[in-house]
Amino acid sequence: MSDMSNKAKDVTGKLKEKAGDVTGNDRLKGEGQGDQMEAKATQAADKAKGAAKGAADRAKGMMNR
Repeated sequence: MSDMSNKAKDVTGKLKEKAGDVTGNDRLKGEGQGDQMEAKATQAADKAKGAAKGAADRAKGMMNR
């Protein structure tokens, strides 16, 4: 998932959560919280992938010396 779609999912989740809070709709509020958690988890996974790739690239560079 791209960074923009993660941000969009997070913002959508915040809006759903707030709408559920205002209207007293616990299902909508929970759905919004779930969307936010999904966006944060995806962002963390993407960050970890980037760190792993960076470490692998550095290791390759050391081996090619």
